[in-house]
Amino acid sequence: MKIQKSYLDNKPSLYLVPTPIGNYDDMTFRSVTTLESVDYIYCEDTRITKVLLSYFKISTPLFVYHKFNEDKVSGEIVEKILKGSNIALVTDAGTPCISDPGFLVVRKAIDSEIPVIALPGASALITALSASGIESEKFFFYGFLAHKDSQKEEELKTLADYKETLIFYESAIRLKGTLLLIKKTMGNRKIVIAREITKKYEEYIRGNVSEVLEELLDLKGEIVLIIERAKLSVFQKELNNLTISKHFEYYLEIDYNKKDAMKAVAADR
Repeated sequence: MKIQKSYLDNKPSLYLVPTPIGNYDDMTFRSVTTLESVDYIYCEDTRITKVLLSYFKISTPLFVYHKFNEDKVSGEIVEKILKGSNIALVTDAGTPCISDPGFLVVRKAIDSEIPVIALPGASALITALSASGIESEKFFFYGFLAHKDSQKEEELKTLADYKETLIFYESAIRLKGTLLLIKKTMGNRKIVIAREITKKYEEYIRGNVSEVLEELLDLKGEIVLIIERAKLSVFQKELNNLTISKHFEYYLEIDYNKKDAMKAVAADR
């Protein structure tokens, strides 16, 4: 077991700094001061992060960390911190590790007893969910679905009976195909498509799958797709398609007494 005292030990640390998902005004004061004060910043794409740093007049040295070099560079980051440097990790937009690079260096830092300090900030999935109008008390974030339709269909089938609101990231170019598979595997549920969140052309499209497919135009931008939770499992639907007497007999056959079987049928329906 390991216990991290993020702010009491005053040790060189790895900072996970969220960056705006479309509007620079969403950058927090703490994020700016952290990026100013660390010794190095590691980012996905220096071209994108340089624009952000220039906007906030930050001159901290910049290095590259992305999914293609993270195995090597994560070790480099840990080594620098162990020698006394404070390092911030950012992605092109949003929060590191959330459908973005970062997990590997975080794990290596923890294994090396380096404090990992995550700053709160921009998250497309939370922003979209809060404005969706779909139940948000319990939700399941899946990230990106597979690109191939056959794999994507299998993924959706495994999620079809989840009793939590489902949240995905999806590209605009694959959205229509994904919606067709959702209708096939999950039925005509209520969905919300949130795109271009925090940007000038931010848009929320709300309706059931069929309605959205009928009106779906060629969308652009980054998509958050939210699907209402399953009301009944596939098995429960099959039970409810039985006559009441057959439904009752099912529970008797699995050793319910008559009283409990009646209660179970009533609860199912």
